[in-house]
Amino acid sequence: MHLQGPSPPRPRGARLDPAAAQALLARRGARATRARVDVLAVLLAAPEALSHHDVERRLPRGHDIDRVTLYRVLEWLTAQGLAHKVAADDRVWRFSATGGGASGAHAHFQCSDCGRIVCLEQSTVPAIALPAGFRRSEVEVTVKGTCDACHG
Repeated sequence: MHLQGPSPPRPRGARLDPAAAQALLARRGARATRARVDVLAVLLAAPEALSHHDVERRLPRGHDIDRVTLYRVLEWLTAQGLAHKVAADDRVWRFSATGGGASGAHAHFQCSDCGRIVCLEQSTVPAIALPAGFRRSEVEVTVKGTCDACHG
């Protein structure tokens, strides 16, 4: 679970917006390479968290990025707080844009049928008391069930 702020709502099927991706990178003072812009634009447009392969398939035609570069960009975006990652039951990392905000943690919903993972950005993660001397590094809360597409 990331401790970055909630990302702006991403409507299902949103159009890729490279300008929005470039603006987020510029706010971080980061170099806006084509790979970073393209990958961040894909994540910003996605209504759910995407695997490495999902991102690869959604890249615009003619903007092919080799798999190693794609993985490095996803990890870089995560380290910069522009994306976060969550592991699904299949042990595959899924990535979602954070929108560059900064505030509290949020939960995720994972569909037990199709595996789709959606950020529950409006949820709050409860404070959990730890024994003396213990330190939290991250909190992951995942609600499991069936999504709207699978439920019926």
